[in-house]
Amino acid sequence: MPTFENPAVDADEVQTALRALAHATRSIDDPRQIYSMLGSLTSAVASLSQSLHQIAAFHDGPAKSGGWVPAESTQARSTAYRVSWELHRAGEVLHQVSESINSAHEAEAVLRYHREFPDHGARQSAAVDHGLSL
Repeated sequence: MPTFENPAVDADEVQTALRALAHATRSIDDPRQIYSMLGSLTSAVASLSQSLHQIAAFHDGPAKSGGWVPAESTQARSTAYRVSWELHRAGEVLHQVSESINSAHEAEAVLRYHREFPDHGARQSAAVDHGLSL
């Protein structure tokens, strides 16, 4: 259950949920669920992108971090900037991923699925027509 207040706990829950999704999508029993899954994933990836940008902003400087700063050293400041850069970059990549998933979601809306059941009578009559029997 999301806390909306404890990002570390919520991140652990996201990891668990994504692991479960990876397991569940190994085989898809009802492809009619794909549309709603893609919609949810579009939103989830967009939220992850936003989260990464927000975490990166924490590292952008003391004004953004509520006064928290890494221990005073050149290496610490350099590392904080590196963390910020990498997280902003990852956030932008995920933004592109979200747009791609959304595009697939829109295309999926066009598809209609149905089950094809074998017509056993048609196969038997075809076999009889050719003089074959089993």
